[in-house]
Formats: sequence, structure tokens, C-alpha cells
Amino acid sequence: MSSLFTITPAQGTPQPILLSVPHCGTDFPPEVREQFLTKHIDHPDDTDWFVQQLYDFAPAMGITMIHAHVSRYVIDLNRDPENKPLYDDGRVITELCPTKTFFDEPLYHEPPSHEEIERRKAAYYQPYHDEIAKQLRELQQTHSHVLLWEAHSIRRLVPTIRKDPFPDMILGDQEGRTADKRLIETALTQLRAGTSQINHNDPFKGGYITRSFGQPEKNIHALQLEMTKDHYMDEETTTYLPERAEITRQLLQQTLRALCETLTTLNKSA
Repeated sequence: MSSLFTITPAQGTPQPILLSVPHCGTDFPPEVREQFLTKHIDHPDDTDWFVQQLYDFAPAMGITMIHAHVSRYVIDLNRDPENKPLYDDGRVITELCPTKTFFDEPLYHEPPSHEEIERRKAAYYQPYHDEIAKQLRELQQTHSHVLLWEAHSIRRLVPTIRKDPFPDMILGDQEGRTADKRLIETALTQLRAGTSQINHNDPFKGGYITRSFGQPEKNIHALQLEMTKDHYMDEETTTYLPERAEITRQLLQQTLRALCETLTTLNKSA
């Protein structure tokens, strides 16, 4: 097991899906801990808490899962490595190595230098992206069409990003550019079969991982699902709520099962 991430292999017959959870990590490596304000090490609030637990049914479905250990405060695995902004609509966008929280609180005694950021990219960022690429290559050895499913969560209200509360779930595919339309339609149909409010590419179109790996012209598809944390946990106490989570888990299972079926159809016609 890597100290940077965990790979949970598919059980039984592997499906052509890789599930990635890049923001659930809470680790601060020893070499960076003293740079941060202690309260953020003790409670990195912008973490996608418990998302790897929410999806822990996936390997039994034949889906390989990768989840990160390192906190996004150390380095954000879902940002452009050259720090290019993902959006230009005026919202607050945290950097590759964030210097503030989503609530505009400083993270550091002194922000990291350019050299330190480059070191973190090599030490923590690149290995996660390399592993995703490796897993997708391995899936394509036995399946022509493969899907990367990016799993995320966020507080219901983050005023620096959006003044209004977020919808329950947001499917992102960079306006249809990161996945085949049949996969997008399958995901939306299944998600909308529940009682949740489902938005499409608003306000999130998919982060850097979705945008960089989603290449439908090469039969590599990528979709990001953002959801509000109150679907499965108490935001204020950071407590996992199993009964509430189970409703969401059933919807996610239904959606991933349908995506497996659509991928089977795509692969048969490839």
C-alpha cells in the first residue's frame, strides 16, 4: 500500500470503471506539518469526508477504487498542475497548493515557496495522476471503452463559490467534452430517478482530473459527481450518518450498475 493513496481492487469480474476519490485525505506529511496553522491540521474542513466509505460497495461490483491519503490543503490533486484556473466566472478558486480555506481563512504561518510547490507536485501530486493513468491503461487491455468516475462532496453552502446553497448533486462532464453522450445520459437518468435535485455542469463542470483524463475520442470517458455532504453526514460535527448514507449509496449503486451496462453496449459495438 502506498502512503499516498489506497487502491482497492475489483472483486470478481472487473468492470471497465475506475472510481477516484482525490479529496478524502487528511494526512499532513511530517515534512510540511510545521508550515500549517495547527487548527487546520487538526480539522481540515474542506475535506471530502467519508466519500471513500460512501462508495465502499464499488469493489464488490467489480469496480477498482483509488482514494488519496494526503490532504488537499497540502496539494489539491484536482487542480491544474500549472495553477491555471478551472473557472473564470468570479468565484473563489483555491490554488494547487491552497493558501486559504473555502471560507477565506489562512492556512499557513508562511505560504509555500515555488520550490516547495514543485517538490510537492513531484512527491504527492504526480504519483496519484500516474496511478490513475496506469489503472486506466490496464482496464483498456480488456475493455475498449473505460470510465473514470470522480467522486466528490462539498458543504451545502459555500458563499465564496456560490451565494445560494448547492443543489443535491452535480454531474460534471465539461459540457459534454469528457464522456460519450450515452454515458452522460445514463448517469443523469439514474440520478434523476431518485428524489435529489440533480444539476448538470452547474456550478461544477468537472475538475482537472476529469478534464485531463476524459478523452472520449480515445474511448476514455470521465464524469465527476459532486454532492452535498448532508446526504450522508453531519457537516458541523463531521459525523457519518449510516441511515442517511444508505439512501445515497443505493442511488449511487444503481447509477454505477447502469453505467456498467452502457459500457458493455459500447464495448460490444467497438
